[in-house]
This record gives sequence, structure tokens and C-alpha cells, in this order.
Amino acid sequence: MITRKNIAVLLSAAVMTAGLAMTGGASATAAAPAKEKVRPAAECGVRSDGRLYCGNKVGARGFADRSYRSATRGTLTTGFNWFVCWGHGDPHAGQNDIWYWTQLDNGAWGNVPAVDIYTGQDPAPGLREC
Repeated sequence: MITRKNIAVLLSAAVMTAGLAMTGGASATAAAPAKEKVRPAAECGVRSDGRLYCGNKVGARGFADRSYRSATRGTLTTGFNWFVCWGHGDPHAGQNDIWYWTQLDNGAWGNVPAVDIYTGQDPAPGLREC
């Protein structure tokens, strides 16, 4: 079912894509390596409350432990969320072993692999380790 929010997100994505094409930007093209994160134009940084606010993959799963083998606790259903801290875990497709701890959209807490968070580097500068 398509909601107003979904339509707004789709329209925003189309406008950003058109803007990149007009300016010659090519940050997220079909030629990009599979391991590279797609980084939409959004804030990504630690705010005064100590949390990282950053864009993320819609539908990113949060796990009980820092491992894909652990139970899934929920997902991130929006493309922008906050993260309390980071820690080392199992390696993932992001070419590192960094996982971020957050409250998922169902209210549960979970570890999200860094490959699903649109940071410029991992761990995100200024975010505490947990």
C-alpha cells in the first residue's frame, strides 16, 4: 500500500537524482562497487546529545548481537535514524566489523551493521564505543 509518506520519499529521491544528473554528480551509479554504501544527501553526524543521526538503508535489520547469526529484533523502516554507540562484531559487506546500537522502529533495541548506515567512515567520528 502506498502512503503519502512513501510518495513523498519517492518524489524526494527523484528530485535528488535529477539534481545529481544536472550537476554531473555520480556518487551512486550502476558502476559503483557492490561494497560501496549509497550515500543520499542527508545529515550524518553526532549531535550535542551524543547520538549519531544519519541516513540508513530502509528495512535495515537490527540484531540481538553484532552478528547476522543472532536473532533479528526488528528493522529501521525510515531512511534516517539515530544511533547511540558502536562496537566491533562480525565482519559484513561494508568491509569492516563495525555495528551501531539503536532503538528499532518496533521499540526493541538492536545492532545494525555499518554497511546499512550511510556514514562517511566507520566508526562514525565522535560517537562513543559501547
